[in-house]
Amino acid sequence: MSIETEALLQEAKESIEAARNYRSELQHRVQGLDLARQQIKGSATQTRAVLVQHFQELQGTVSRLLEERLAALLLEVDAIEQDSVRPLDDCQKLIEQGVSTADELLREGEAALRCGVGEQDDKLGSFTKKALQIQLDSLPEVPSLAEVSCLSAQLDDSLLPAVKGRICTHGSVASHPPVQIDELVERPGGILVRWCKVDDDFAAQDYRLQYRRSASSHFEDAYVGQDSEYLVLHLDPHTEYLFRVCARGDGRWEWSPWSIPQTACTTLAPHEWSPGSEEYSLSSRRDIALRNDSPLCGAGVLYSQAPTYCCRQTLTFKIISAGQPDKRDSVGVCVDRRNGQDSLQRDQAVCITTSGAVFVNGKEMTNQLPAISTGSAVTFDMEVVNVFPVNINNNEGASVKLRVTIGSGSREVVFDWLLEQVCEGLFFGCSFTHPGWKVFVF
Repeated sequence: MSIETEALLQEAKESIEAARNYRSELQHRVQGLDLARQQIKGSATQTRAVLVQHFQELQGTVSRLLEERLAALLLEVDAIEQDSVRPLDDCQKLIEQGVSTADELLREGEAALRCGVGEQDDKLGSFTKKALQIQLDSLPEVPSLAEVSCLSAQLDDSLLPAVKGRICTHGSVASHPPVQIDELVERPGGILVRWCKVDDDFAAQDYRLQYRRSASSHFEDAYVGQDSEYLVLHLDPHTEYLFRVCARGDGRWEWSPWSIPQTACTTLAPHEWSPGSEEYSLSSRRDIALRNDSPLCGAGVLYSQAPTYCCRQTLTFKIISAGQPDKRDSVGVCVDRRNGQDSLQRDQAVCITTSGAVFVNGKEMTNQLPAISTGSAVTFDMEVVNVFPVNINNNEGASVKLRVTIGSGSREVVFDWLLEQVCEGLFFGCSFTHPGWKVFVF
């Protein structure tokens, strides 16, 4: 086979491979189009169902409210009618009683006039005496038409145009939500959710984040506020969750359409305090530790259950309640757990005291952070700067330099921490001499 033939054969093979890859890419894009078409049709079907259900419920509610209001007004008419007619009925009874008395008196008078001469004097005297007792000049007072009720309906003519205006502008259909989830980052026992606006013309006042298990149909509120990220905690590892977010416009009370749900799960075990300490009481999830009233002589360091803190993560200590401070108090991170220690102010550990002092390998730094009190949040962030190979007694190994950032309040301290060996994970811990300190770790 000539060189020219081999070149043509090779070119043909490359063209076939390129055509195969091109077809694969086109098929992949067709799948993307199918997914996009499914999303459009599925969301349209769901939107129709939501609109129909909402307006049916609105129609039923408005109809029921109108019927209830009409019934209440008719009852009010009945009550006014009865109250107004009752005095007239009483007056009519009094008049009818007077007419009956007058008829009886007329009959007696006419009978007295027809009597004979001998009986006429007695009959006329008795009649005259009875007529005087009846008081024929006393008549009951009948109210004038101006004094009695004349019912009428008072209806606000502006209600119908106002309701019509609200109904004509009620509801809207959006083709794109104004906010979408931007990033889902796994954290120990949780997921850090970040979102962003995709509509520059939409002025967001608040955001609302919800989540649910993939196997569930009910979303739960996780966060409502102005931040554009939130750490959802207390999630089960290796379990898929769906997240969605919406926004509320500036000056509005209704929420925008939901973003496209995004799925995520965490493979990292949650941060937990180590159980079994007599000095500390733990919550059911072991992420909250309370320094109890045990004797001061038994005070020690409470460590994490396992070395679950890794670099390029943020470890946060949230102070729920504060007790009496002591110079030995500390919260921080360490390479190992050492029993018998009363503080993290030691070798192979970095920590901050309740007074704000920062210790690295047992030595206090010149820079200081604000004092820790109720509501304080202390954060630890670390990243690997350099790894140095070492040879100790012909044993190969390596030391590592970490860039550590400790934040408290609006201030932070940055320094390098040199470890004797590379660690896949670090322990965290706390030590409080006096009772009353309560710390939440996440």
